[in-house]
Amino acid sequence: MVSPTGRCRYLFLPMTSVCFYFQIHQPFRLRRYSVFRSDPFYFDSESNRSIMEKVAEKCYRPMTTKLLDLIKRHDGRFKISFSVTGTAIEQMQAWAPDVLDLLQQCAASGCADFLAETSHHSLCAVYAPSEFQQQVDRHVSLMRDLFDIEPIVFRNTELIYSDRIASMVAESDQFKGMVCEGVDRLLGDRSPAWVYAPTGSGDYLPAAPLRLLLKNYRLSDDIAFRFSDKNWSEWPLDASRFAGWVDCINGDGHLCNLFMDYETFGEHQWADSGIFEFMDALPGKVFDTNPGQNDFITVREAVSKFDPVGVYKAPDPISWADSERDLSAWIGNAMQENAAAELYRLEGPVKKASESGDDWILEDWRKLTTSDHLYYMCTKYWADGDVHKYFSPYDSPYDAYINFMNVLDNIRVRCES
Repeated sequence: MVSPTGRCRYLFLPMTSVCFYFQIHQPFRLRRYSVFRSDPFYFDSESNRSIMEKVAEKCYRPMTTKLLDLIKRHDGRFKISFSVTGTAIEQMQAWAPDVLDLLQQCAASGCADFLAETSHHSLCAVYAPSEFQQQVDRHVSLMRDLFDIEPIVFRNTELIYSDRIASMVAESDQFKGMVCEGVDRLLGDRSPAWVYAPTGSGDYLPAAPLRLLLKNYRLSDDIAFRFSDKNWSEWPLDASRFAGWVDCINGDGHLCNLFMDYETFGEHQWADSGIFEFMDALPGKVFDTNPGQNDFITVREAVSKFDPVGVYKAPDPISWADSERDLSAWIGNAMQENAAAELYRLEGPVKKASESGDDWILEDWRKLTTSDHLYYMCTKYWADGDVHKYFSPYDSPYDAYINFMNVLDNIRVRCES
């Protein structure tokens, strides 16, 4: 059986487990900071507050309320996972505390798991291994304190993954699994619906210290990017048809890993697109398509239930972004490379200054490590008005670079004094 989009391949096994994971992130955006400024106040509180309140109203409140209703309506059979950055949580605490309360209700239901990541949504795994571990430890503590959950699955910033990063995560002995992108050139003719192991796991894969959950980017993007596109051949997409695509995984894997930004619901795909109605109907359609078989599963349950079937080799870093699935969205031009190098060169001086009495400098620097600041400098496809421009508060990538470097220069002066 084959769908019009080629999603169905085999129908031999009687079960598919849907693994939903939602990424919740908000950066601390910078105020306009000229070279003539000398104050240590870098972040645009008014803009950050306004955006948090808008997204909370359009996405976070209605979607989380709906998820809680779905959990209750389906007697706990509907399950989800979240990855919430520390920067998003700090802004929720300041400007949308009721959203945090809703997420805590999800955690208390027993049907929602929470992943670990870097506290500041940073590229430390690429540039600063010691700081990477510190940010991960900080985020794990935050999940424990806020949601009473000890994460066992790790999600790196922007789904950045490589053999080296997998080794770093495995060596920490904190995690049993990691989520990453299912990249075609690495998978070959294999399916992202299986669990995999990193390079160096040994010959007996069930004993691998780390299990990899790979994003099904085709089905994820059907919801996250194509859902409201009237030029898409599958528009308008309904829950029954999507549930049928999910069921087609049977025989070529155990999992349908649907990983996406939480802002998909109500912010990127507006309410009038029907996205909330789609999500409201989807769990029931998944259950009904293969009664008693298809189910929903958390990332914790997925890495505990399924053994790896092969090795996923990534000698060079991969990510979710663009057709290249590499790091070029963040360090793909000279401005980005220079900004990243200068930023991480200050790690040692910043930590010394923090120990010497500058109480805020380390947190200020960590907020600058958030990957969004480098993303704003991306020049790929800028003239086409694509997603890179959509997410940027700047008039151009060059403006983003100048503003960031002005702030970084002030951090440097604080270190020297």
